[in-house]
Amino acid sequence: MGKAATEAKLAEERALVLSRHAVSRETGERLDAYVALLRTWQKSINLVSPATIPEIWTRHVEDGLVLGERARGILRWADLGSGAGLPGLILAILMAEREGGEVHLVESNAKKAAFLRTVARELALPATVHAERIEDCGSVLAGVEAISARALASLDDLFALVAPHTRPDTVYWFLKGRAHESEIAQAAAHWRFDMVKHASPVEDGSVLLEICSLERLAAR
Repeated sequence: MGKAATEAKLAEERALVLSRHAVSRETGERLDAYVALLRTWQKSINLVSPATIPEIWTRHVEDGLVLGERARGILRWADLGSGAGLPGLILAILMAEREGGEVHLVESNAKKAAFLRTVARELALPATVHAERIEDCGSVLAGVEAISARALASLDDLFALVAPHTRPDTVYWFLKGRAHESEIAQAAAHWRFDMVKHASPVEDGSVLLEICSLERLAAR
């Protein structure tokens, strides 16, 4: 896709997403600034699939907006394997207008962590970047209300990473693709949990899983 076509597609997708989600002028400006920074950094490090750049708004940004709307009552977040800040930086952009809002972005890749810090600083977001492995961020996970992750690991593996550190009332919001049913079945063999499955607007078959009351099953 040529430059002019890319810009036209981005403008079309932006208008579509903002028509579906009521955000303030300030939030809209921060989203625009985030997209601009992502496109700039994408030239030197691979933050998202290059083929999805013209569809940043519908393929990437909208997931975070949907999550923020579903979990409107939550203020303190940890986003795991944040990468390009999806959905963590989108949540932080939404939290910027909410008193007490804070997002912890856990990303062990130094270059991606540098990108996250740059966006958080330039957009004045209530976000803290932890350039560490998830298992080394126990105190962070223990201090938040909710944990999010997108395309990071299987449910079974995610549960194993976070369960030793989180509280009984922690809520987990995991964005999953079409293979989510097999992941749920695999996790259910080792864990007990309550789950609500929300359809994702981003891709047919994708879901936003809302999980709580996580507990490891006793070994048989």
